[in-house]
Amino acid sequence: MTDPAQPGVSAEKASARGSKSALGKSGTNKFWSRLPKSDNTIFGLSTSRAVVLAMVVLMLALTLAVPLRTYISQRSDAAQVAAERQVLEEELRKLQGQNARFDDPAYIEALARERLRYVKPGETPFQVQLPGDYKEPEKKQEKETPLTGPWYRDLWQTISEPPVVPETTTPAPMPLAPIEPEEQGVPTG
Repeated sequence: MTDPAQPGVSAEKASARGSKSALGKSGTNKFWSRLPKSDNTIFGLSTSRAVVLAMVVLMLALTLAVPLRTYISQRSDAAQVAAERQVLEEELRKLQGQNARFDDPAYIEALARERLRYVKPGETPFQVQLPGDYKEPEKKQEKETPLTGPWYRDLWQTISEPPVVPETTTPAPMPLAPIEPEEQGVPTG
């Protein structure tokens, strides 16, 4: 005989399956019925079920915390790298433009005339100095450090540090003519 609810399944198998499922449900019910019943409920759940639910939620939160922190830090790093890339691309465009200018011979000639004061053969160079144009370079005056402390420490400090030699701005004069070595002659006498 076949069960009308499930074609191809005999009624005996269906009744055996039904009795097993009934036993399974009643076995589960027996487990929960043995637990002490209390009036303590949290969100409509018994205390034990609420604790299990809280532990599951806590485990999920701990499991997701590390990847979420990594994701947020990588997003900030990606934004920083994108900003750095834009700065570098702008610098690259400027350098490419400068490189293109250096390919022009007229630009190189103008730089040589301006910076190195080059002139073409046959040209007479003039340098005009107006009274207000020249500024003497500022000389840095070093303050002498006041000697403080015991006399022997000050003495050691003045000996251990090399003296500051001021730089001279005028070069040493060149000799007018090379000195010729004296000829060795025959001794007289």
